Amino acid sequence: MTYEGLAGKVAVVTGGAQGIGAAIVRALVNQGATVAAVDCNETFVEKPPQSLAENEETVHRFKCDVTEKESVDHLIQTIETTVGPIDILVNVAGILKIGAIHELSTEDWHATFATNTTALFYISQAISRFMITRQDGVIVTVGSNAAYIPRMNMSAYAASKAAATMFSKCLGLELAQHNIRCNSVSPGSTDTPMQRNMWKDDNGGQRVINGNEQEYRTGIPLKRIAEPTDIADAVLFLVSEKSRHITMHDIRIDGGATLGV
Repeated sequence: MTYEGLAGKVAVVTGGAQGIGAAIVRALVNQGATVAAVDCNETFVEKPPQSLAENEETVHRFKCDVTEKESVDHLIQTIETTVGPIDILVNVAGILKIGAIHELSTEDWHATFATNTTALFYISQAISRFMITRQDGVIVTVGSNAAYIPRMNMSAYAASKAAATMFSKCLGLELAQHNIRCNSVSPGSTDTPMQRNMWKDDNGGQRVINGNEQEYRTGIPLKRIAEPTDIADAVLFLVSEKSRHITMHDIRIDGGATLGV
């Protein structure tokens, strides 16, 4: 499928080294966009483990810790100067720290919010200033369906993603007057390194699909775990002209796991 209005655009994708971020980078490049892929993984920049897209020359890799405001401001200025005026921002970078609330460390709590929430503010603020000047732009944030339903041992992650989803809506409300649309997508269980790190064995995926009554998880009604491309397809729609009248919206992509709550 061809998405209108993406050819020739400059997009920034955080967390672009793997998983959902890498899938979004590939999807955007395949639609003719030039992508600045941002990640804190130094190996990703200096010695890419694998090609991100067929048109590799249109992918520019940048190392940045998006939890550091000065680094983010410098990064965005560099991209604007060396790659081109930024038309699209996709916030993907995120971390997951698991643990019961009474056992979760203070460091894990702060690290989760620094990456999943505060970093959104830093990079969205930096890029939206340029977008406001041009009176055009699109921002999409990758949240989580954990923002909609309590999860055992995932309090920091769920709370940070709920904050990210609401931040996206507030951002969209404020920037609408400048012709800048802001939306989010909320994936459920997706076949990424983050997801697989939670599996204890080769049957981990099936257990996610089946659910766990003791942990109040209903499972996935569509009986499959999402692929990163499922998320990337939704992002393409939201950054394209096909969604030109959609802002402050969230699309949940979880196979029905949260039962439409």
